[in-house]
Amino acid sequence: MAKLLSGKEVAASLNESIRERAEALRARGITPKLAIVRCGENPSDLAYERGAAKRAEVCGIEIENVLYPEGVTKEELISGIEKLNGDDSVHGVLLFRPLPGELRKCESEIANHLLPEKDVDCMTDLSHAGVYTGKDLGYPPCTPEACMKILDYYEIDLKGKNVTVIGRSLVVGKPVTMMLMGKHATVTVCHTRTVDVAGIASKADIIVTAAGALKSLTKDFVQPGQVVIDVSINWDPDKKDGKGGIAGDADFEEVEPIVSAITPVPGGVGAVTTSVLMEHVVRAAEWFR
Repeated sequence: MAKLLSGKEVAASLNESIRERAEALRARGITPKLAIVRCGENPSDLAYERGAAKRAEVCGIEIENVLYPEGVTKEELISGIEKLNGDDSVHGVLLFRPLPGELRKCESEIANHLLPEKDVDCMTDLSHAGVYTGKDLGYPPCTPEACMKILDYYEIDLKGKNVTVIGRSLVVGKPVTMMLMGKHATVTVCHTRTVDVAGIASKADIIVTAAGALKSLTKDFVQPGQVVIDVSINWDPDKKDGKGGIAGDADFEEVEPIVSAITPVPGGVGAVTTSVLMEHVVRAAEWFR
């Protein structure tokens, strides 16, 4: 039976540290604040917003909700972002993406109007450059950093380890690859055009799967002694006696008995992500002049 790498334990440890740092800031007259910018009423955005609000309350961080109708124009949204740039009471800004409708075509242009020092979830090109150069230019994406927090918390040494990352998105695959290399791991990135992903993954010490494909990581991908970090959140209609529920990429019933450790879904990487977001907000407030 594999060791479950519970994200809840990692988040609890992070939350305690964040809360202490937020209290120290308030003693200096600074209240850490995150502005959440939402366009429309997308259910997944609303769910994340509720989760972020609860985590912010636990961590002593103020939330400002900036709401726009689904039909907001590019110009209105850019103007709103620039207003937040100039608001010294706001230390971090989170823009829910993908944007609705035609705005999706100019999403990058809109996001790049945000100041990197307030870009707490790596929306801007300069923040991405920071990830790839190892410089403090904004903040890395919260989900890849959550993966790293889990590995660190459970004292999984990356130095010299072979890691297979499945997925090459800017959201998870590419940034987590750079972060793993920063810890001296040797990383192989697999994607939809990779030949024999299972064969490559089965030779790794650690697998980070972010394919976004339910039960795509089967027993053929793993071997005894491996660590599996399952990043994806998929809908499994067969869970909970056919009522449905969220699940990762791993076919858990097949994979868990083989590997040495695995993150559950839910309760793994996702449980840490909002804590990382709050840590970024506190760090931004600490840098505030």
